[in-house]
Amino acid sequence: MKNGFVILLIVIVTTILAGCSSKEESTTPVTQKITAQEAKEMIDNNSDIIILDVRTKEEYNSGHIEDAILIPDYEIVENAEIILTDKSTKILVYCRSGNRSASATSALAELGYTSVYDFGGIIDWPFEVVTEQ
Repeated sequence: MKNGFVILLIVIVTTILAGCSSKEESTTPVTQKITAQEAKEMIDNNSDIIILDVRTKEEYNSGHIEDAILIPDYEIVENAEIILTDKSTKILVYCRSGNRSASATSALAELGYTSVYDFGGIIDWPFEVVTEQ
């Protein structure tokens, strides 16, 4: 009886200690929302930035930010790691109005990209854009 009590006590103490020491870390990705002006400053001051357009090809062709890479939002999960090989590079993400860029930014963070910035939609971009002929 005494041995059973000791074993039960050990199991209880071990369970309590294990529960206290295994605090769950947040699994929610952290992304940063910035303004178009902040994005422009980052682009102008850093040559190692990737500008990522997550709109459709047709939207991209109608006008995009110079040097932007196109990966439509619905292709991020399957193509990001193929096209964006360095997960520590700063990536600035935009779409038309900001909805798709927000979800793409979260998807990139979930894939392990560590420096992802959402600057919303091109409709708020007061600077020059390039059109495809």
